[in-house]
Amino acid sequence: MTATRSRRPRVTPPWWFVAPAMLLFAFVVLVPSARGLYYAFTDWDGLDPEFSFVGLRNFADMLDDPNALRAVWHTILLAMAITVIQNGIGLLLALGVTTLIKTRNVLRVLLFAPAVVTPIVTAYLWRNLLGPDGAVNSLLGAVGLGSWEQDWLGNPRLALWMIVLVIVWQFAGYSMVIFLAGLQSIPREIYEAAALDGTGPFRRFWYVVRPLLAPAITINLMLSIIGGIKLFDQVYALTGGGPGHATDTISTLIYKDAFTLGEFGYSIALAVVLTVIVAIVSAGQYSVLSRNERAAS
Repeated sequence: MTATRSRRPRVTPPWWFVAPAMLLFAFVVLVPSARGLYYAFTDWDGLDPEFSFVGLRNFADMLDDPNALRAVWHTILLAMAITVIQNGIGLLLALGVTTLIKTRNVLRVLLFAPAVVTPIVTAYLWRNLLGPDGAVNSLLGAVGLGSWEQDWLGNPRLALWMIVLVIVWQFAGYSMVIFLAGLQSIPREIYEAAALDGTGPFRRFWYVVRPLLAPAITINLMLSIIGGIKLFDQVYALTGGGPGHATDTISTLIYKDAFTLGEFGYSIALAVVLTVIVAIVSAGQYSVLSRNERAAS
């Protein structure tokens, strides 16, 4: 005898269940964002309740501001360098700790440990290490390379790359963990089948492992490039945007214009530009990576 089950009618939860969360989101995010967007079109100084609507003048001034143009270039350069180097090293570390070496679990913990340290603490630590009397110069002098000693964060040609070094040192282990999760999700039989076909390590990685790592690659690239574009803490703690404006990013310039020069309208306009850059880069990158991910699967 076949028992017939009565199908329960599908109940749609009332929309007002989400109303409290939506109201909180609107109060915390949407309303401040809308007010901030309005101030980007004014000459508000952050204190005076009287201000004027200036239209697109703040945005036009950016095109004539060499510091703003330089900050945009530094932001793009930092984001690109951090994304490439951090993920390259993170992938190599993940491949290394997936081997059968006995200390792989200890290495995973040690390599990931810098990522749990507060970025501002890491920045101050490295500022002391890279200072004129820091441990790096002392080590160079001790091994007979005294001619290499210099103020690593005070040299305009090197300061930006020292910031990249600090960021990569801290977050390469974070990228490693994501790649490691992707590698461990690949069935062992696939490796064995590729080995039986006679493929070498490089061809095995490129044609077998890399396509299966597409989701992890997408996540890592998205996180690193968005983090690089929004970078502020480490830059401000390491160099303050200096020497001069040699390491200024959009975020540090926003802070300086708002809280040092009192140009809140202009700084909010810079923040709007930063938001647009993040949105465009994120959407474009996600579209390309998702397409490649679907093609690989």
